[in-house]
Amino acid sequence: MRSYGRLTEKVAIITGASSGIGKATALLFALEGAKVVLADVNEGALQEIVSKIGQDGGTALAKKTDVSVESEVKALIDFTLEEFGQVDILCNNAGITGDHKGHLDDDAENWQQVYGVNVVGAMLGIKHVAEHMQSRNQGAIVNTASVAGIRAGAGTNAYSASKAALINFTQTAACDLGQFNVRVNAVCPGLTETGMTQPIFDMARDAGKEHKLGSRCELRRYGKPEELAQAILFLASDDASYITGQALAVDGGNTASLNLPNMKF
Repeated sequence: MRSYGRLTEKVAIITGASSGIGKATALLFALEGAKVVLADVNEGALQEIVSKIGQDGGTALAKKTDVSVESEVKALIDFTLEEFGQVDILCNNAGITGDHKGHLDDDAENWQQVYGVNVVGAMLGIKHVAEHMQSRNQGAIVNTASVAGIRAGAGTNAYSASKAALINFTQTAACDLGQFNVRVNAVCPGLTETGMTQPIFDMARDAGKEHKLGSRCELRRYGKPEELAQAILFLASDDASYITGQALAVDGGNTASLNLPNMKF
């Protein structure tokens, strides 16, 4: 892949970076010249990505972080500032689906865990990076939401509600930070093969139904983490300098239609 140096001299933090969209974003950002700090609870996987980036001539560090714990998020921001002196980009990518329960069996603990990572985690990241970005009068924040936050039927109740909340928080944060030239946007992935969605893909393949994965999208296929990484790169880069408060669906056209049950089979 060719590098255009779109993030040269930038420092980026990426949460949920051990696999899937976060990993693809880390590799792409490093290729585009950014120094990257990778955060996740899976420290071993982070170190493998750091090693690969280093072998390819990039600069990367890892910091084990549970984004639902405020002290760990603050430590992540402080660590990055100590190592590199600045934070230009924050990608709040960490997310979980929670338990797959019906509404009659769901419980508060499940919802609290999902919101703790998907919504509170993003809030904490923005809270602890905002003062630094405001002082420099620049910064870009990209939250990973989901089409599940736009329309029903793409995730569990807790997950879908959390992603809708994250989209709204993206907008309110953009309003709070716009006066400081800090942009806040979200990407909303459609069905994409990642560590989080792997059980769906495995079940479909075991049942001989892999061909149906993504069949309700207008492009008739599922997405790749690298495709989401390109959208995140755009929103994080100066190419999107006049874009803030937006939720960009990267979903093969899934949210472009009513997507009624069985309408495309």
